[in-house]
Amino acid sequence: MTDFFHPLMSEQALKQCSSLALAHMGDSVYELMTRGYLIHSGLVTNKNLHRKTIHLVCAGAQAAGAQAILPMLTEDEQTIFRHGRNAKPKSTPKSSSVAEYALATAVEALFGWLYLQGSYDRLNELFTVLLPAAQEWADNQRPTRRG
Repeated sequence: MTDFFHPLMSEQALKQCSSLALAHMGDSVYELMTRGYLIHSGLVTNKNLHRKTIHLVCAGAQAAGAQAILPMLTEDEQTIFRHGRNAKPKSTPKSSSVAEYALATAVEALFGWLYLQGSYDRLNELFTVLLPAAQEWADNQRPTRRG
């Protein structure tokens, strides 16, 4: 039976993946890690989990987190990141700038690449550094209540 939960790929197979294909995988990896973090941190209501997840997985939060992990990337990781940043998706969401979306795509491509090669410890290391910056960005985006 094929293990689709841990779809390890060879270096040669990974080189054949486009940056957008890596970002496609990395998007789900990043969201799964975010959801795992939120559940582990004690959020229990579906409304709170969903709201917080949306705030942390958006392009702006990922772009903020990208700035935090850039200094710690290896040469190979920098190459994947750069290719992801330079990928040209067909559209960008209205809720983010082109620059934010490019950085978010870079993070997702990197996370997809690391996941597909089985570098789970490195994913956790980068996510741990990225998360506080993403949280700070998300916290600063919330509208204030008028009362």
